[in-house]
Amino acid sequence: MTTLVWIALPYLCLAVFVAGHVWRWRHDQFGWTTHTSQLLENRLLRLGSPLFHLGALGVVGGHAMGLVVPASLTEKIGISEHVYHLTAVWGGTVTGVMLAAGLALLIARRFVNGRVRRVTTTMDKVLYAALAAMVTLGMTATVGMNLLGSGYDYRETIAVWFRGIFWFQPDPALMSGAPLVYQLHAIGGFLLLALWPFTRLVHVWSAPLAYLWRPYVVYRARRGTVPAAQPAPAVVRDADRSPVSSGRA
Repeated sequence: MTTLVWIALPYLCLAVFVAGHVWRWRHDQFGWTTHTSQLLENRLLRLGSPLFHLGALGVVGGHAMGLVVPASLTEKIGISEHVYHLTAVWGGTVTGVMLAAGLALLIARRFVNGRVRRVTTTMDKVLYAALAAMVTLGMTATVGMNLLGSGYDYRETIAVWFRGIFWFQPDPALMSGAPLVYQLHAIGGFLLLALWPFTRLVHVWSAPLAYLWRPYVVYRARRGTVPAAQPAPAVVRDADRSPVSSGRA
């Protein structure tokens, strides 16, 4: 069971993540979008979307630092474990609250506004449920265990196991002794990766980064005389049918 959960499941989810994106791009390019509903309701979206996206960027960056960067490297560049712990806990709390608040507004918007609710698909509901579960587990681990509780050093266990997956040397024993909330959060993270290609999350890979370096669009006024307005087709047709134009008095 340990091998199935901590070795087979991550590789299966990563395979679905890659193959699912290839399938989606080849068979559903027109659906590769956020499916925005801004025209239907913008008040809650104007507040919820920035909170969600900024919080998500902070959370992803924090996870990358904690899981990908070894503790030995941060200590080598002069960042003590105490400083790292304070930065990770408080930074994770702030960005987590932003993410949770933004997600709550986006979910409420889906249920409060009837027009937005009618365009909400089943996959949207599954995605929001998965994100809500991940945020709940993450905030429980960050605030409940590390901020208010005794703390847990995941960099010596979970982070080592996570990096081992990409080196094809995962050690399931490292996850066996981890707290349950961390175990569920890790499993949920990989399941979210498997779900990713089949949801609106694919728009992350279509971010308009080219806008940052594309040339400006210059608009110039047309100089010279303005051409006379042409009569409408109906006016010309009625004039042709009049008695004067047809030669009858």
